[in-house]
Amino acid sequence: MLNTVAWFEVGTDDPDGAQRFYGDLFGWTFASDPKAPMDYRLITQGEGDRPSGGVYGSKGEFPNYAIFSVLVEDVEATCAKVESLGGKVVHKVISADDTSFAYLRDVGDNLFGVFTPPAG
Repeated sequence: MLNTVAWFEVGTDDPDGAQRFYGDLFGWTFASDPKAPMDYRLITQGEGDRPSGGVYGSKGEFPNYAIFSVLVEDVEATCAKVESLGGKVVHKVISADDTSFAYLRDVGDNLFGVFTPPAG
């Protein structure tokens, strides 16, 4: 559903520890993402039939974080609207044949994401 939180991500320098912690705490299950060029583990919650989040193994390249991502119709248009409202675009990837996404900051400097799924 558009404009709803549809994905979350935990970035950590200890992905094995995060996997143990969240798995034990909430019963989440994890699977390596075969399409990701990095250590990215897909999270399935409870009896879910598809992933709804991920753990990104950052190798300590930046501080640990946890963010939510909102499914939007148009990442480019959403980035423009964020900037018009006083927010900032941190990183943006627009792709015609794969997922488009952006990391943004709101007016309070909080990080969040937006994305559109792959076409098809």
